[in-house]
Amino acid sequence: MSPSDNLSTLPIIGRPHKRIDGPLKVSGTARYAADFHFHDLVYAVPVCATIANGRIANIDTSSAARMPGVRKIYTHENIGTFYHVSKASKVMLDEKRPPLEDNQVRYYGQYVALAVADTYEHAVAAARAIKATYADVKAPSVSTRLSADKPPEKQTERGDADGAFEHAPVKIDQTYSTPTETHNPIELHASVALWDGSHFTLYETTQAIMNYRAVMAQMLGVPTDNVRVITEYLGTGFGGKLWPWPQALLAAAAARDLHQPVKLVVSREMMFHNVGHRPHTQQRLRLAAEKDGRLVSLRQDYIDMRGQLSDYQEDCGEASGFMYSTANLRVTGAYTERNVGTGTSMRGPGKVPGSFGLESAMDELAIALNMDPVALRLKNEPEKDEEKNIPFSSRHLKECLTHGAELFGWSRRNPAAGSMRDGDTVLGWGVAACNWMAARFNAEAKITLFGDGSVRVASGTQDIGTGTYTVIAQMAAALAGVDVDAVKVVIGDSDLPPGPWSGGSMATGSMVPALVQAIEQAGEQLKTIASENESFKGVEAKELVFTQGKVHRKDQRPDAGKHFRDILSSARVAQVEGHGKGQSTFGQKNPQYSMQSFGAHFVEVAWQPKLARLRVNRTVTVIDAGRIINPLTGRNQIEGAVVMGIGMAMFEETRYDERNGKAVNSNLADYLMTSHADMPEQMEVVFLDYPDTKFNAMGARGIGEIGLTGIAAAITNAVYHATGVRVRDLPVHIEDLL
Repeated sequence: MSPSDNLSTLPIIGRPHKRIDGPLKVSGTARYAADFHFHDLVYAVPVCATIANGRIANIDTSSAARMPGVRKIYTHENIGTFYHVSKASKVMLDEKRPPLEDNQVRYYGQYVALAVADTYEHAVAAARAIKATYADVKAPSVSTRLSADKPPEKQTERGDADGAFEHAPVKIDQTYSTPTETHNPIELHASVALWDGSHFTLYETTQAIMNYRAVMAQMLGVPTDNVRVITEYLGTGFGGKLWPWPQALLAAAAARDLHQPVKLVVSREMMFHNVGHRPHTQQRLRLAAEKDGRLVSLRQDYIDMRGQLSDYQEDCGEASGFMYSTANLRVTGAYTERNVGTGTSMRGPGKVPGSFGLESAMDELAIALNMDPVALRLKNEPEKDEEKNIPFSSRHLKECLTHGAELFGWSRRNPAAGSMRDGDTVLGWGVAACNWMAARFNAEAKITLFGDGSVRVASGTQDIGTGTYTVIAQMAAALAGVDVDAVKVVIGDSDLPPGPWSGGSMATGSMVPALVQAIEQAGEQLKTIASENESFKGVEAKELVFTQGKVHRKDQRPDAGKHFRDILSSARVAQVEGHGKGQSTFGQKNPQYSMQSFGAHFVEVAWQPKLARLRVNRTVTVIDAGRIINPLTGRNQIEGAVVMGIGMAMFEETRYDERNGKAVNSNLADYLMTSHADMPEQMEVVFLDYPDTKFNAMGARGIGEIGLTGIAAAITNAVYHATGVRVRDLPVHIEDLL
């Protein structure tokens, strides 16, 4: 590629394209982890603790072991050795204690045994026949009233937040909470493990196959090269499938012991205890402003609820230091331990609950100031990242707010609560800003250009349902100068060049540098081949460039050159291959720019007091996320996030029984989520087009999570506008409004 090329304007980039894996999914051809079946496969079913705080006194497996089809019953006494993950290895794992390691029970549902049998039904029957008795049983700690176990840690500070708050003319001081939320993708967590005497092949539900391989190798005590992880397709994960969970180790250990393939599929009830959740959070927000709306102090002190087997933190203050301009700010974080399963990342970790607190507080401050909430946000737009004291690579929150307000009709808003009506229905309008970081992981890719004009792209990343197959195909097609249909994307296998995790909305952006370098490397070979071709006879390779699939002279346009298929065909060369790498920017110590995406949500709710019925009527979301590779799948991501946000605001909460620590609504009938009937009548998504070429050559940032930040606050702000009731503890309950 020529250094002067603007890759964000390449053909295909920025155009809608249907998912290339769509036909496979709707026809049932796409294979998910639990779809893999092998000769002599056996089935594993875990036995879960029925207490949350105590120890195992005895496990009676005698009856289960004699049942039909049973291969073996495993407990902490015979499972074998699992190893701990070293911090120095820099691999990611939330539940760091290996399964069945000891006789201590720390949360309801913790695995205490494993039944393996020739059929799933036999394994279920055997698991039910295993009898565990417990000792030293204590009442579990599952209270949602949070107080810090240790003094809070300061995350960021500037100026004198307390002094400025004390002397400000207008201030608010409120506490907001978000409940425990459980990931509920339709595809359950599943592991199919094979052992050939020296190597494991693991078919897994994971958003990060390379990390998964590294963790499993360490905990199983084998070389990394002896583990292969395959995830061809994923029925989404929402962050809950980022890191390995105990069932994977149990399946692998049983496969190694029995020398048979083992399948273990986590049940829906287990999903509420054994594979993570978004922790309960509590935030105190203190905001102060001058009478003109200028923010003079922001203080945020949050606590998150933590399981006893993890140090996972729900970082509610991640965006607070740079979202709005203020000279005085302090953010602290703390945690409290409970007898619940391990918390983990859930779509937009930290910033989603954090934005609920901050954007709710901004709305309350606007009311205290008698100021329009859009105007308040515009008033406090920073010129730079005031937390890191560096410029933004690109920031267009102002345009998101103003364009969104225009599309929504915000100028017609009467600010008085309950003042806007449609017959007997009271309308409420709310707004909130949204944000998500932009960063890249290490990534490698191989691109092969064939003489028939086709292209193969290979990388050890994965598609979690977001459209990674499609956007990689689009980017490769644009770089290689071919149609998308000519590109074959090979991902989902840890034997491929190491690719990025599908987390943090970073997979697409991470792949750009690797793909660009790979195509450049292939282009260098093509230039050498072309210089020997009659069309370029007497022209040295250094005088040629490879652009959009064509080799041409530097002083000519690509149209005057020859396509790679013609060059390879005439030279009778089958293929050329390029290998590219992209470097991580995640956690960079001294960045030149603050790289972020921004947006704004506008929401209308309808409140019918006579029926006590509340629903979201319409939404407008405007997103500034650089160049959008595929607006079709991109819009789908934001719409899905908005719908998920409706669930966060109005339905979702995991409740624990204080007697035994069990999640009492551990099923899809009692754990309420947004259904089709709850969808807004109108959903509008607009992407601003400001390519961020400081971030990568195509100017594309990630969009998987930003749509969920802020939306819950926009909804509850609209609820206040309709009802006059400020809901600070999610979700909104109808009884709150009566």
